[in-house]
Amino acid sequence: MRRLFNIVISFLCVSFYAYGQQRPHYTQYVINPFIINPAIAGIDNYGDLKVSARDQWVGLKGAPRTSYLTIHAPLGKSDYRLSSTSFAVPGNNPRGKSYWENYTAAAPHHGVGLSVINDRTGSFNFLSASASYAYHLGLNPTTNISAGLSAGVTSIRIDRTNHDFTGFGDPSDPAFGSVLTGELRKIRPQMAAGIWLYARNYFVGLSAQQIIPQTLSFVNNDPTILTKSKLIPHLFLTAGYRFMIGEDFNAIPSVMIKYINGSSRNGYQPEFNAKLQYRDVLWIGGSYRYRDSYAGMLGLNMGNRITVSYSYDLPVNSDIIRNSGANILSPFHNGTHELVIGILLGNKYSEACPRCY
Repeated sequence: MRRLFNIVISFLCVSFYAYGQQRPHYTQYVINPFIINPAIAGIDNYGDLKVSARDQWVGLKGAPRTSYLTIHAPLGKSDYRLSSTSFAVPGNNPRGKSYWENYTAAAPHHGVGLSVINDRTGSFNFLSASASYAYHLGLNPTTNISAGLSAGVTSIRIDRTNHDFTGFGDPSDPAFGSVLTGELRKIRPQMAAGIWLYARNYFVGLSAQQIIPQTLSFVNNDPTILTKSKLIPHLFLTAGYRFMIGEDFNAIPSVMIKYINGSSRNGYQPEFNAKLQYRDVLWIGGSYRYRDSYAGMLGLNMGNRITVSYSYDLPVNSDIIRNSGANILSPFHNGTHELVIGILLGNKYSEACPRCY
């Protein structure tokens, strides 16, 4: 499997070439990191199915609306049902003292996954579907590393009903393509890669999406179009640490740094998160996206089979930030709602790394 790790590292290095954010924002990537990193596939001992709906900038016409379905599961993974990594085994608290004393890394195994994402912003609709593969390898008795790849296709469509092609409009305007020839939909391949290092009390991940830079034009070879849109790579660096607070509570601060060339003054945008978890039952959290928004989060695990979580983002309202050109839409919308529902399929235990519930 060294070849998979070498391929992933190569893709991540090549992807430091990149313009503006084109992939959706996710506030709750902290509970579903698979949505940004394919190396997560198969990290647990069960199938992890999640569906989500995100309504961004409520009240603003044409604001982004994102929905997704993801599922991933391990292949060839041993069952450690009776170990300290068990998920809510009767009479045992897998987040208590025994967790720290007896945590063991998972044996080498494979993971597979699938994701379907629909993102609509204004006239543009992005619908993508991709399959993922990951391999998890033990580095030492308490630490694992995984590498993953995903590949699929994205359909980019312009909704012509949002444009007036009569009067001042031109039905063959090359900015939109020709409504007569149907040049309002494009299909493009997509690929992502990632690595994930995880142990009993920390995780570090690096991933790249849209690692195949591509030109996007709705007119074929039109010489009047001098500058064409591009699909460019997005890089994500994530890290977090788990602190034990007594037998029942864990605190997990984390950070994510996105790099998208041209999306801001220097292309970087950090996000800071904090999560307080009570056993495997309830958690609350908060986050701050630099010069963009604050968010509050709340999650509940029901019967070791269903998880429900909700987040609400409020825009940053600093006059200094607004005058700098960041978040200029904040006076015109009422925040962002995001709901995530998860179903654990064949649940035997949680891998009990810090990114888990």
